[in-house]
Amino acid sequence: MKPGLDIVIADGWRTPVGHVNSKISHLSAEELMATTIEEIMTRSKLDPDLLDGVIVGWVGQGSNAPNIARVATLKAGLPLKCVAFTEQVNCVSGMDTIASAARRIVMGEGEIFLAGGTESMSQMPYTIRGDRSHKGIRTLEDIRKNWDHLLEMEGIDLEDCLLEGLVDPIKKINMAATAEILAQINGITREEQDEYAIQSYAKSLKAIERGFYKSHVFGMKDRDGEDMLDDENPILRAKFVDDPSKLHKMLKLFDNKVLSIEEFYKQNKQYLNGTKYEAGKTVGTVTPFNACPRSDGAAGVLVTTLERAQKENLNVIGRLAGWSFAGIDPGLMAKAPAYSTDLVLKKMDHKFEDLDIIELHEAFAAGCLAIFKEGNKEFGHDWQSKFDEGRINRNGGTLAIGHPLAASGTRIVLNVCHALKEDTKAKLGMVTACAAGGIGGSMLIEKFA
Repeated sequence: MKPGLDIVIADGWRTPVGHVNSKISHLSAEELMATTIEEIMTRSKLDPDLLDGVIVGWVGQGSNAPNIARVATLKAGLPLKCVAFTEQVNCVSGMDTIASAARRIVMGEGEIFLAGGTESMSQMPYTIRGDRSHKGIRTLEDIRKNWDHLLEMEGIDLEDCLLEGLVDPIKKINMAATAEILAQINGITREEQDEYAIQSYAKSLKAIERGFYKSHVFGMKDRDGEDMLDDENPILRAKFVDDPSKLHKMLKLFDNKVLSIEEFYKQNKQYLNGTKYEAGKTVGTVTPFNACPRSDGAAGVLVTTLERAQKENLNVIGRLAGWSFAGIDPGLMAKAPAYSTDLVLKKMDHKFEDLDIIELHEAFAAGCLAIFKEGNKEFGHDWQSKFDEGRINRNGGTLAIGHPLAASGTRIVLNVCHALKEDTKAKLGMVTACAAGGIGGSMLIEKFA
């Protein structure tokens, strides 16, 4: 950070996270973000004319809301002069928008920015693939006329953008497969992953019950007009906390009638680092319930200098101490946070032992457990001890809460800021996440006393 420039995070709020195709599926990504902007501006009492810009992450970018940051900004009623920028860095988008706001402040582009992320996985579209030289898709009228036989035409295909976005376009590997690969390499069992997931569910439910999330989650109306005050997914998964045997019965993603674990090994040999399939012994481990659920939601924070925050009477919730992003093989995507964490600690001259609270994005239980193992092996970072001490995701994580893609990076920043505030002894926190494409992001946040 620029010497003498104290950059802080203030007045952060988010929507409750909704399960895909459920309570808030009727709201578009731009509507979710606009609602969040309105909530932040109302609660902070900041004069809209003082806001220098809005930076929003959105993974499922579409033509319905080009530059969604600008669309949401104007929907929220902010002044026309308020510039806005949209980012797409997959699952670290909502973290990098905060870093981007800080960069702009350091470069003198402004002093107060609103940064966040939004996603409606429920409204991700289906897309017709093919160039418009095909007479079947030259115009919308041609598509309607040829609809019954469209997919029989050469060079034309129909894609589910939600599923397509979960496959790396370079390595042609599904995100869940990267978790299974790490589980196989590191000998992480299905039982270990299920236990990790159950703990995430239980911690989230306890945090909701004791009111932890009331500090930064605002209520809204669901699609039935009912008040939605809490995240939807933890309640839906409470049954697994009450009866873990239900979780253990769930179908494995890569060891079933459609795809055997032996075939999985053949398809992903290049990533398995010499790990061999053993007939009668090797089994699949990743399930839909030790992986994060698809979700809808939005989150945002104000990023400014301490001086301006105090001048405008903003509610400061944390100091931004530094960040780093790392790139690794997309086929091993889920362990990327181990690398970005090492980078940020070295850059900011901290030791892993200095971290009091960690928010680790839980895309997959296998990915988190692989970070625990490989982070220790590669960098000497004892993640397992931090977890055992209750310093990692103490209020639950993405496995329970859900993963509205671009919003998750901002959500975990809010979590760590309020966990630091709640813990009288904690001083330094870190948020870290993996992202499709083999990107890891880590951000250090200091407690604001």
